Amino acid sequence: MVATPFTVDLNKPLVFQVGHLGKAYDDWVHKPIVSKEGPRFFANDFLEFLTRTKWWVIPMVWLPVTCWLVSLSVRMGLTPPQAAITVVGGIFIWTLMEYLLHRFLFHIKTKSYGANTLHYLLHGCHHKHPMDGLRLVFPPAATAILCVPLWNLFKLLTPPSITPALFGGTLLGYVMYDCTHYYLHHGKPSKGYSRDLKRYHLNHHFRIQSEGFGITSSLWDRVFGTLPSTKAA
Repeated sequence: MVATPFTVDLNKPLVFQVGHLGKAYDDWVHKPIVSKEGPRFFANDFLEFLTRTKWWVIPMVWLPVTCWLVSLSVRMGLTPPQAAITVVGGIFIWTLMEYLLHRFLFHIKTKSYGANTLHYLLHGCHHKHPMDGLRLVFPPAATAILCVPLWNLFKLLTPPSITPALFGGTLLGYVMYDCTHYYLHHGKPSKGYSRDLKRYHLNHHFRIQSEGFGITSSLWDRVFGTLPSTKAA
């Protein structure tokens, strides 16, 4: 007797359904549905609320934290020029983190119930519903949790006066990434670099999802050989 393949009901909360797709999940999640109205994730209203974040919440929450961190380094002895250079270094670190996370974590192939469910919450939902504006940026509560091990790693590897500004620069890079990512999906650039970047990113969503992992730039795609061909773009 042949088992009937599981079918996701888009009219019901999705999170606890997608895990049942098994090996078929990867193919399903990379067939986008283009609609500005996102799906419901949870039956519980509070959990559903936690999955939705306006784009402007990201700079509102994290830019003050960034400024405070940089001021800490200045009070610990860094001159303003040194602090500025350290912040730029943090932004550069973020660009590499952005690429590595997107390529090796967000695009990991899963097939078990738990792994499919976690992947959908982390990034799969964005590929399935790329125009869902309330699930495009990362919720601040989740970001704060992820910041704890990263902060401890920075403390371990850098001098005390450098750590806050470098971490602040990395956090600033993240804010730039999330705001840029939102703009690439919902903004309407007419020319220049922003138009090319939008085309580059939408190519990743709708044509060749195994390349073009950079969001704010194509730098690391060029370095690691995942730059889409001109023909594909």
